[in-house]
Amino acid sequence: MIAAPTIAAAVGDPVLNISIFAAFIIVTMIIVIRSSRANTTSADYLAGGHSFSGSQNGLAIAGDYLSAASFLGIVGAIAVQGYDGFLYSIGFLVAWLVALLLVAELLRNTGRFTMADVLSFRLRQRPVRIVAALTTLAVCFFYLLAQMAGAGGLVSLLLGVDSKTGQSLVIAVVGVLMIAYVLIGGMKGTTWVQIIKAVLLILGAGIMSVWVLAMHGFDFSSLLGHAVETTGKPELLEPGLKYGKNDITRLDFVSLSLALVLGTAGLPHVLMRFYTVPTAKEARRSVVVAIILIGLFYLFTLVLGYGAAALVGQEAIAKAPGGVNSAAPLLAFSLGGTVLMGLISAVAFATILAVVAGLTLTAAASFSHDIYANVLKKGQSDPQAEVKVARRTVVVIGILAIVGGIGAQGQNIAFLVALAFAVAASANLPTILYSLFWKGFTTRGAIWSMLGGLIGSLVLIALSPVVSGGPTSMIPDADFAVFPLSNPGIVSVPLAFLLGWIGSVTDRVGESPAKYAEMDVRSLTGIGAAKAVDH
Repeated sequence: MIAAPTIAAAVGDPVLNISIFAAFIIVTMIIVIRSSRANTTSADYLAGGHSFSGSQNGLAIAGDYLSAASFLGIVGAIAVQGYDGFLYSIGFLVAWLVALLLVAELLRNTGRFTMADVLSFRLRQRPVRIVAALTTLAVCFFYLLAQMAGAGGLVSLLLGVDSKTGQSLVIAVVGVLMIAYVLIGGMKGTTWVQIIKAVLLILGAGIMSVWVLAMHGFDFSSLLGHAVETTGKPELLEPGLKYGKNDITRLDFVSLSLALVLGTAGLPHVLMRFYTVPTAKEARRSVVVAIILIGLFYLFTLVLGYGAAALVGQEAIAKAPGGVNSAAPLLAFSLGGTVLMGLISAVAFATILAVVAGLTLTAAASFSHDIYANVLKKGQSDPQAEVKVARRTVVVIGILAIVGGIGAQGQNIAFLVALAFAVAASANLPTILYSLFWKGFTTRGAIWSMLGGLIGSLVLIALSPVVSGGPTSMIPDADFAVFPLSNPGIVSVPLAFLLGWIGSVTDRVGESPAKYAEMDVRSLTGIGAAKAVDH
């Protein structure tokens, strides 16, 4: 059996790591600057001019979706929790079936830039857009926390920085780079960065997976046996290591699964990608391409997670800066030394930059398009002014993300992203489905559903063990965790559906049947969608 190597205290060569990082940043920044030359309208800046093909957008969706949680968080979760860690991969992948079958094509046909475009098509614009923008900003902020925390842990590992101050400085630098990408490139620049990053990430994960399997004679059972031998934990191969301890943890697993499977179809930065293609057919093709690439990648995480457990060991992972999020870079170091670790870590860094850029652009688009253009200016705004507001919003969101990322250091980023999925599944998805498929849905139902899902999920998270009551909580010295589950999905998602129904059936005002009929025809056929896009 292969012995697990000892990982040096200072992993890799900081000079080489920084050089690889710098090379990637320079190349992608050149691409972003070249792309920005075509940004002449708000449609160019916010939706890439609706000019990307289905295959290109599928790659970009994969690049947007395969975040630091997928590469760093899930690999670390599998290395530490075994089978239960792989449940994240399963949930993230299955979720795309919901997006493909219920959301992608219909959303593309009825919207223009943001989720609120769809919701306000047949409902009252002002209240719906305000609340939809609020839920969009909340989901993006939670997702940004995970990415920024991952960036701090990753770069700190490569530079040998283990102090809180040093990691905070790293997060601030990532935030500044993110702001620069979005300010300069808009959706076109961000999309090309995501395409490049998706190719590099899948290739990098594929090469490492083949390497790990080759070391074990391409026998996956041998790899699993080596992982058990290194860790001394046979339960690593069985379900229940994290979620099977008692009834509460089992219920937590159901709650997590609900959030993961339903959350994707409510993620604003994923929904926004459907507007970058010219037709509904290309939107469907985008999702199919994305599912193939994402599914392949999540198979790689299984090999990489158990490979990290076998070749690195759980103790070395736990002691590294970034904790479980360092499993993938440490595995790269154990396989190919300094050079491979530098390359893989640069890919992981690219992953974080691409995702945070997409999230920031989505949040900025929601504020500028929904709040500024359609609420404050009542649809009469100048497109150039809308872009200016979006860019200013990018700066504000970037600063908030830096502060939040510093506060979220040390948390497993796959777990943090699962919380963002819970908020998206609660605050956004019920309203989207009701709006697309229920004739009796009203403005009051939409507001109750979105606010109820948002407030309910946030309150339950605040009162959960994630925030207080345990050594791994965000506030370990306090204890106000009265809600026993770590993920609120099992309560907040049904609550949002229930509030949407109650709000609608008790609303005496009602909505226009003609508007619902028009939306129904447009969502299913695409008639009129081109006019909405070109406007």
